[in-house]
Amino acid sequence: MALPSKVTWVTFDVYGTLIDWETAIIDAFQREATHEGFTIEDPDAIFPRFLELQHEIEGGSYELYAEVLRRCAVQIAKEIDWPLEPSRSGFLPASLPRWRPFKETNTQLARFDKKFQTGLISNIDDKLLGETRRHIPHVFDLVVTAQQVRSYKPDAAHFTEFARRVGGKKNWVHIASGMHADIEPCIKAKVPVIWVNRKKEVLDPGAKKPTAEVKTLLEAAKLLGAA
Repeated sequence: MALPSKVTWVTFDVYGTLIDWETAIIDAFQREATHEGFTIEDPDAIFPRFLELQHEIEGGSYELYAEVLRRCAVQIAKEIDWPLEPSRSGFLPASLPRWRPFKETNTQLARFDKKFQTGLISNIDDKLLGETRRHIPHVFDLVVTAQQVRSYKPDAAHFTEFARRVGGKKNWVHIASGMHADIEPCIKAKVPVIWVNRKKEVLDPGAKKPTAEVKTLLEAAKLLGAA
């Protein structure tokens, strides 16, 4: 599946693509643990486990993302023998206002904005996304959240809703870092997708490939003629 010859819409996943949530989530766990006098022996193991748990929880009946975050916090604490009271698990959604963009994010979004209409397609609550957008002054033309469609990617609801709002999939490219949540459903839905592979992940030999692969948003901007 090739990139459209004429691109009108460019959409972005948020967390992991525009926002460095890995650093932020590890920091949130360490802050709260330190506050409670607990030492996390292997902080680098927190985020991979968080991704696994998040996927499991989101595969069940829909609930707000803030609750997904709380449930992840409770389970991870249990697994690392941190006696975290469930009532304290709100530390993770409460940390979201501190989740910062990658250094290149705002500069590159400004490039995309000069050439395309832009949107966000994210597994998030509207309220929590509002906290994140305080760090991103860019004005997006359209936003689709999990709360709006009451579903989580990789379910197709986000992409179906976006296509409905803009009148189809023509001239649309999605940019994301998450293979499971974004790249795979885009391939399935035949939406051209650019994979921002910041961590230099290697695809399985039999895996279907994204339309294009880049290391940064700047590379994506150059690929689409916005830089």
